Amino acid sequence: ELLSAAIICLVVGISDGDTLTARCPTQDAAHPHQQVKVRLAGVDAPERRQSYGERSRQHLAELCFQQQATITPKTKDRYGRTVADVECRGQDAGTAQVHAGMAWYYVRYGKGYEALAGVEAEARQDQRGLWSFEAVAPWEWRKTRGRRSAP
Repeated sequence: ELLSAAIICLVVGISDGDTLTARCPTQDAAHPHQQVKVRLAGVDAPERRQSYGERSRQHLAELCFQQQATITPKTKDRYGRTVADVECRGQDAGTAQVHAGMAWYYVRYGKGYEALAGVEAEARQDQRGLWSFEAVAPWEWRKTRGRRSAP
C-alpha cells in the first residue's frame, strides 16, 4: 500500500493517455518492489479505441516510459488504481497531456486541479492534438459504449 508521501518509481508500462504502471520500492525485504497501476489525477484521456487514444498513449509514453517518476498518491479509484500526481522528466504528466491536447481536464474529479481548465482552454484555442478535430470527451464516449470505465 502506497503512502501519501511522494515515492520515486520506474514507469514500466503505459495503458493509455492517463494510466501507467510503475515499479515502486516497498519496505518489504522479501518483496522489494511492487507494480502499481497509477491514474493521472485531474485528467481524462481518450480511450485507446477512441479517436486519438493511441496518440495520447504514445505521448504519455514519450514523457514517462522507462523513466524515473515522482508519484504523489491522492486517492484510490473504484478499480483500485492509485490516483496520483506523476512527474516525469521534471514535468507534471497530467498537465503535459492537457497542454499537448492529449487529455481533458476532468472537471468531475478535478477538485484541486482547476488550473488545468486554463491549460485546456489554451490547447483548444491553438487546436493542439485532439482539439484539431471534433473531439468527443471520453466520459461521453464511454456512455455511448455502455462501458463504465470512469474513475
